[in-house]
Amino acid sequence: MDILKLIGRTAPLFEEDITSKSKQIEDRVSSSSFLVLGGAGSIGQAVVKEIFKRNPIKLHVVDISENNLAELVRDIRSSFGYIKGDFQTFALDIGSSTYDSFIDNDGEFDYVLNLSALKHVRSEKDPFTLMRMIEVNILNTIKTINQAIQKGSKKYFCVSTDKAANPVNMMGASKRIMEKFILRESQKIDISTARFANVAFSDGSLLHSFKQRIDKQQPIVAPTDVKRYFVTPEESGQLCLMSCLFGETRDIFFPKLSEELDLITFSSIAKKFLNHQGYEVHYCNSEKEAREAVSESITHKKWPCFFTVSDTTGEKSFEEFYMPNEHLDLNTFEKLGIVKSKTAYDEDKLNHFLSTIETLQTNNSWTKEEIVLLFFEMLPELEYEDKGKYLDSKM
Repeated sequence: MDILKLIGRTAPLFEEDITSKSKQIEDRVSSSSFLVLGGAGSIGQAVVKEIFKRNPIKLHVVDISENNLAELVRDIRSSFGYIKGDFQTFALDIGSSTYDSFIDNDGEFDYVLNLSALKHVRSEKDPFTLMRMIEVNILNTIKTINQAIQKGSKKYFCVSTDKAANPVNMMGASKRIMEKFILRESQKIDISTARFANVAFSDGSLLHSFKQRIDKQQPIVAPTDVKRYFVTPEESGQLCLMSCLFGETRDIFFPKLSEELDLITFSSIAKKFLNHQGYEVHYCNSEKEAREAVSESITHKKWPCFFTVSDTTGEKSFEEFYMPNEHLDLNTFEKLGIVKSKTAYDEDKLNHFLSTIETLQTNNSWTKEEIVLLFFEMLPELEYEDKGKYLDSKM
């Protein structure tokens, strides 16, 4: 499948920057040790591959999914083979005491890259998954930064999201709050991060679901009014590695907007994807009509689709990588922009956030409303509106 063609591009996005820095990348990776957290997700696997193929001294990968880790190893062995360095994977929960024991025994790494995240807007619909989002996106980040400091790592990288710029949903807000904690922790260790475009056909994404619907002979549903920037899985790995190796502390890397990177709707990609599979679009006026049209439409090489405007909580009509008040460096790289974050942070707000979350967890009781209020206290600019309808209520 030609992912570039499906997202409207003809050439890799970061090729010039990777080529210009190739010798430095090779030298740094081949002389360093790496710990990749969340390394079996779509972005994590891409990062692991970028590191592995440059022969690191040590590359250990942690992820909660043993199945995805098994596939990662099979993929790497089939694509790249073997390296002289120490390559191992560990099926561990970063928030667990078992992981803490792992770090106590095996925590000496030059670079720690944290790709673990709850990334779905749909994960904020209930108070319990929302609390887990806070644990994964914020608390585990703070925890693993402090462990990297204690073990003497020289650099920590963690992934943010384009949804952290002017956030309208709790997922993006959680990453924006994470960025604020990074400012504080960066006083003790060098930290850089990256804000992403959507990774095309990554696990769990709407584009990935297109493939699932084809495999299961089910109709495709996509919004017509939601536009996103897309990068390939390989480009996501390159973006992370470039930020990790070349980002100064507090730098936030992002794909620089250009003719090659443009906003595209999900419905447009759905059409391209179906054409690539040999089908035309059969436009339907409802989910029910789309479900009922499957058998006959597919027989005639047409795929039933229900394209409609978005009406669920947390959806933003377009994405952006930075905010008007942020200082940008658009000159260092050809296709990579950098937000040069200031060191200022509100210590009292950060402590209030942590103490409030700790109290809620200690009491073993909380509501979504309490968490939303806390997020608004942290981010007065948050434009979140609960519409009472979520993605899980749609096909």
